[in-house]
Amino acid sequence: MSKQEIPYKIYLSEEEMPKEWYSIRADMKKKPAPLLNPATLKPLTADELSVVFCRELVEQELDENTALFPIPEEIRNFYKMYRPSPVVRAYCLEKKLNTPAEIYYKFEGNNTSGSHKLNSAIAQAYYAKKQGLKGVTTETGAGQWGTALSMACAYLGLDCKVFMVKCSYEQKPFRREVMRTYGASVTPSPSDTTEIGRKILAEFPGTTGSLGCAISEAVEVATHTEGYRYVLGSVLNQVLLHQSIIGLEAKKALDKYDIVPDIIIGCAGGGSNLGGLISPFMGQKLRGEQDYRIIAVEPASCPSFTRGKYAYDFCDTGQICPLAKMYTLGSGFIPSASHAGGLRFHGMCPTLSELYDQGMMEAVAVEQTSVFEAAEMFARVEGILPAPESSHAIRVAIDEALKCKETGEKKKILFGLTGTGYFDLVAYEKYNNGVMSDSIPTDEEIAKGWATMPKVDL
Repeated sequence: MSKQEIPYKIYLSEEEMPKEWYSIRADMKKKPAPLLNPATLKPLTADELSVVFCRELVEQELDENTALFPIPEEIRNFYKMYRPSPVVRAYCLEKKLNTPAEIYYKFEGNNTSGSHKLNSAIAQAYYAKKQGLKGVTTETGAGQWGTALSMACAYLGLDCKVFMVKCSYEQKPFRREVMRTYGASVTPSPSDTTEIGRKILAEFPGTTGSLGCAISEAVEVATHTEGYRYVLGSVLNQVLLHQSIIGLEAKKALDKYDIVPDIIIGCAGGGSNLGGLISPFMGQKLRGEQDYRIIAVEPASCPSFTRGKYAYDFCDTGQICPLAKMYTLGSGFIPSASHAGGLRFHGMCPTLSELYDQGMMEAVAVEQTSVFEAAEMFARVEGILPAPESSHAIRVAIDEALKCKETGEKKKILFGLTGTGYFDLVAYEKYNNGVMSDSIPTDEEIAKGWATMPKVDL
């Protein structure tokens, strides 16, 4: 098929939008290891998880055999405000790189939160409302998840309490104000409003925080406040399930033009975007129907895949959350104040960790200045200012396209453009002023994080 026959943007109609979410775990022969109760080191039961999470979300979390989950009509109707989202052919970027490769990206920034996070936020808020809860608590890094959840809660009439990683709270005041506009309360984390926050501040005075810190505070408030539950924007199986709509739409759009990607690239922090984008493609790979090269891209400042251990660890710095077997830098590891705030989690989604351990995908860590170099190029030729998180995927997509230029291979590259960077201008300012630096943890710093890991012999 010639270039002229493939439009810049491939859209699906509302009728073509998926009616079911897809779970990768159903096609995995070796399943991810179960979450463990940190007190007993036994697999968590539904009753134990229901103290923290909504009941129906717990069912989704523990179900590892069901492949397709019907999307409730109310969630589908909400999705229609900003979905289906397009797959875009990056013709201008291809021309700039003078590459024979075809580059496509799935754009998830067409909503006020500016990211893919709304796909799971509305689902989790819906199940909280259905259960009759008053509200929910959560953490947020760069602010996309907190913004998305505040939007979903406002739509459904739920209270929303957000603990925002302190460095992002200070660097991204406008995203904080969007959350407040939607009715959420926003607290910089670690804070003195929780027992765990005070403990972390005492141990690490002046810390810029981490997602692990913010998770601890949000869970404490949820479990100590009647009528509230905790919701999480990444890492968990339920989140990957909701985010599968990204990959399902992408595959359906590409199928319209008989486009089969050779390489699929996603940024990786906790795993929500990456897992959502690759879901149907990984399903094909697991079933032996099609092979793809799948690349997870993480920041060199928080390299859980590329430098972490595959072991059971706490999901939070306060060590009150369940233990998950994942690639981790240790729950005590606090990354530098990287501007890619959404990628500042010390561990990686257990499902994606198991797939990576099985060799089903690759991982690469990239430095921040090279990420913003790619972001700037993309913005100038494609007309979208990308989020720092998304720009990690852009960096590697450009690198792979340049390899095709050297070899003459006409590979098809798909990456996830998780959102826009209009609330990340402090980071862009530092890059433009030439004062942005790269921070790569030393082996000693990572070893300190590992020292906080529990001893689990299973």
